[in-house]
Amino acid sequence: MENKIKKLFIFSLIGIGILVVSAFIFVSMKAKSINVKQSENLINDYFTLLNEKKYDLMYDKLSDESKNEISKEDFVTRNKNIYEGIGTDNITINGIQVDVNGNDIVATFQCNMNTIAGILSFNNKMYISRTYDDFKIKWSSNLIFPELNNDYKVKVKITKASRGDILDRNDVKLATDSDVANIGIVIEELGENQKESLNEIAKALEVSSEYIDKKLSEPYVKPYMFIPIKVVSYSGDIVNKVSSLPGVVIKDKLSRVYPLEEKAAHLIGYVQNVTAEDLEKNSDKNYSVSSVIGKAGIESIYEERLRGIDGIKINIVDKNSDEVKVIYNREVKNGEDIKLTIDSKLQERAYDSLGNNKGASVSIDPNTGEVLALVSSPSYNPNDFVLGMSTDKWNELNTNENKPLYNRFQSNITPGSAFKPITAAIGIEENVLDPNADKEIVGLKWQKDDSWGGYKVTRVHDYGLPSNLENALIFSDNIYFARVALDIGAENFEKKLKEFGVGEKIPFEYGVSVSQFSSKDAIDNEILLADSGYGQGDILMNPLQLSMMYTMFINDGNILKPSLEYKENFEKSIWKDSVISRQTAEIILNDLKSVVSKPNGTAHGLSGLDFNVAAKTGTAEVKSSQDDEAGTEIGWVVATTTDKDKNILVTTFVEDVKGKGGSGYVIPIVKNILATQ
Repeated sequence: MENKIKKLFIFSLIGIGILVVSAFIFVSMKAKSINVKQSENLINDYFTLLNEKKYDLMYDKLSDESKNEISKEDFVTRNKNIYEGIGTDNITINGIQVDVNGNDIVATFQCNMNTIAGILSFNNKMYISRTYDDFKIKWSSNLIFPELNNDYKVKVKITKASRGDILDRNDVKLATDSDVANIGIVIEELGENQKESLNEIAKALEVSSEYIDKKLSEPYVKPYMFIPIKVVSYSGDIVNKVSSLPGVVIKDKLSRVYPLEEKAAHLIGYVQNVTAEDLEKNSDKNYSVSSVIGKAGIESIYEERLRGIDGIKINIVDKNSDEVKVIYNREVKNGEDIKLTIDSKLQERAYDSLGNNKGASVSIDPNTGEVLALVSSPSYNPNDFVLGMSTDKWNELNTNENKPLYNRFQSNITPGSAFKPITAAIGIEENVLDPNADKEIVGLKWQKDDSWGGYKVTRVHDYGLPSNLENALIFSDNIYFARVALDIGAENFEKKLKEFGVGEKIPFEYGVSVSQFSSKDAIDNEILLADSGYGQGDILMNPLQLSMMYTMFINDGNILKPSLEYKENFEKSIWKDSVISRQTAEIILNDLKSVVSKPNGTAHGLSGLDFNVAAKTGTAEVKSSQDDEAGTEIGWVVATTTDKDKNILVTTFVEDVKGKGGSGYVIPIVKNILATQ
């Protein structure tokens, strides 16, 4: 009995011991859990404040011991200079591991931060002290970078990269980095009549006096300081206007420059400083807040090759400026020059020829498919987007009824009679059109039968000659080509147009609108088919694609692929092979020569040059119905030289030619462009 009592007593003691140990372990684990949680909160709070650049509040998280070693002012200055010096933002902390040893706590974690060098990632530690329930950071500079001691510095060296030039086929610069005039004011040099001088400067710089007053009233401004007001090109007359004015100082500034200005704006485009959206979208491409990026045209299309990538070296140096640690090093990479097939002289000539008209002009080499000029008018000066544009100027561009920002050579438009050679080629290929046969058309109006109701196809001339293909092209006979389209039939017409690439994205570096033969899936009625035969109906064509379709008449029935990037010893590339026969191509081309050479030809105005020309005109009607009197007209001319080693094919349209002579209004424009040959 006594032994049993002893055993029970012993077991009771063991049980109590287990309970005590368990309670101790539980309390210890709970205390550790609290320490871990509090430490994690401290870390997250600290780096949240860092992301918000609240350095003074970060200082409040430091232990008293750390505060004795560094003042708030020095702490704020050091953190601000280092973090902002390397362009830090979006700092994230991952994988926090907390090791608790009494009141001493060590937390390890991975730190990720966006910088001017991209994303930097590294492992680091934070030492934390606990006094009762108060958790504080044992701070040193190692918390910024592990290798950064308190007497070390972070050194940043940026080697600026150059952006590649955009060149024409003869190495003329269409876009380049060059000095521009950074025009500013030094207050103490304005003289006695400051107000009068500032008003004169504002007028010359085409800015408001209020804008200048605001710039000069900034708190940091001192009378001896150069205060930049406007950046302009040296090619304009503004520099001459202001150079002799009191208080004006002009300094060189490197900038992107577009020498052809408005004449190549839609083609070349422009660059601008990157936005936050650009940086986010291209987060893996080494852009920084100081980068520029192509926003339109060739600058945007070839951005990856044109752009340079700055060289950046971030390293830690000791108090003797000796290198301790290289945090990041990227060699500079300059941008690549892009050479285009464009002829800058022809580009300028085409733009000047269009004058103040709303329209577009495309010039190609029909033997190779090389694009020689792409012009949209009216236009804008791309230098304004780079050098700085006033709100008034931006509003004027956007509200101008002539739409200078609208790229017309990139768009689709009704081709009118310029499309007739395409219909003729299909008719011959489908064996429904005998070029020599007389369709015996009489009168100015025609309809197939009474099922068309009141709708009739109209033509301008009852020319009293055989209604064969040559005369139909010479006099641009709508009735003739409406009947050809009906003879072909909708199904075969559509099939052949698809073979020509209509409705298909044209393979070209500069994206253009996709042409169409119907706004629906098919040409679904006879009237629409008839109208389509002479380039009306739902037919929409991009001027570049129409140009390329005409190359089949010069290249034995092959449609060439357009090219914009220049290559030495370039050989033509065929986009659509043998879409018509060589014989059909010869027939159409010879008849298009007659459109120019015959006195009654609609393009006879192109005769008299030192070379032979084949051409087709077109006056496209844009109206809601056949009886609409308020509609407008678009004038077209497609013309190609035919007897030169290097031919040129020019396609030009002008909007709003109603009452100006229709396509005849465009003839002098195209003739002036051709005269450059």
